[in-house]
Amino acid sequence: MDPISTARYGMMAATQQLTASANRVAAGGDALDYAGEAVNLVEARQAFRADVGVIKVADEMWQALLDLQSR
Repeated sequence: MDPISTARYGMMAATQQLTASANRVAAGGDALDYAGEAVNLVEARQAFRADVGVIKVADEMWQALLDLQSR
């Protein structure tokens, strides 16, 4: 699997984690672990950022390759 597909999959997983956490918080309830949900949100945000970083690096590498080819 190529890095961009892997990063895209990771971004989708992080988005699903964010959505699930947001739904749990919106539903509320007395048994809701707000600290745990905060940790889930931070983990999902960091995963999303890491995947965006992978895509940026892949794009930079692709641009460098195209620049070399055009010379």
